[in-house]
Amino acid sequence: MSGPNTNYDPVEVAALDPTQVEAAVADALAAAAAADSLDVLKAARTAHQGDRSPLALANREIGALPPSAKAEAGKRVGQARVRVAQAYAVREVELKAERDASLLVDEAVDVTLPTDRRPMGHRHPTELMSQRIADLFVGMGWEIAEGPEVEAEWFNFDALNFDADHPARQMQDTFYVDPPEGGLVLRTHTSPVQARALLERGVPVYIACIGRVFRTDELDATHMPAFHQVEGLAVDVGLTMANLKGTLDRMATELFGDGITTRLRPSYFPFTEPSAEMDLRCFVCRGADPQCRTCKGTGWIEWGGCGMVNRNVLTACGVDPDVYTGFAFGMGIDRALMFRTGVSDMREMIEGDVRFDAPFGMEI
Repeated sequence: MSGPNTNYDPVEVAALDPTQVEAAVADALAAAAAADSLDVLKAARTAHQGDRSPLALANREIGALPPSAKAEAGKRVGQARVRVAQAYAVREVELKAERDASLLVDEAVDVTLPTDRRPMGHRHPTELMSQRIADLFVGMGWEIAEGPEVEAEWFNFDALNFDADHPARQMQDTFYVDPPEGGLVLRTHTSPVQARALLERGVPVYIACIGRVFRTDELDATHMPAFHQVEGLAVDVGLTMANLKGTLDRMATELFGDGITTRLRPSYFPFTEPSAEMDLRCFVCRGADPQCRTCKGTGWIEWGGCGMVNRNVLTACGVDPDVYTGFAFGMGIDRALMFRTGVSDMREMIEGDVRFDAPFGMEI
């Protein structure tokens, strides 16, 4: 029986030839150095470190060697594979660093540049004031009513006890819709909703109407041809001027803060009798500064008109004035906004300048 072949030279196995092993290492290192991206490096690693790579095939041949040759061949191939693995690991770190540096440059944001985003919009302060007033009356148990801006002349004047020759019916005071004899106007106040509510809802009724009205006023710091009003109407059994005064006091307190009181001055309106102008105690000086520019030293600011609903209005709307009484009032929302915020010129409200709206955008 013959003994083991101790003279077997592993050099005779082509894959284990030191020259071949060194050439495989050189090719692998060159491929790693030439890789300019992580994807290219991944492909090179598969070619030079994968199961079908030259060094992997050489490693397989070691198992067929006699014991005396395995150690030297294994050391030679193992060192070669370690060199290749280290080179690829180093190149991977370099490529990742290059990628991260490139991302920092490509995706850099100059925070000092002006933004190109559209600024957040803001609700108009008149709308905010209207919503605040609506919430006030809903909280008191009233309903919010609406009416058309293009109104029948009967609702705007006749149902509200305006005489046929009343000055407000003239074209220098009212916008008539063509043709003028067609009986349609742009409502001059929100009071037509009174008549509509009484005819449609019946009594008792507690409603507030908030909307835009139109008059042929010249645009200036305190007047606009299109402005906003809140109209209140309450008709029930036993209502008096005391109920009206209490309602107005509550509204003034909610809008302008505690300590704001009201007073009623006798006046005349066709649709209320008795009628009154309502004044607010000056919310700036509280009546203590004779030099106050807001109230001109009087201590009071005129806000709107009010009174008990005229019997003729109740009769025109089918309500028995001997059973029911009611009160009504109308206040300017734009003027209330001026009082509340200190705006001195009404024209600022309609010019559309976002710088005017912005400070009010977060009010709730």
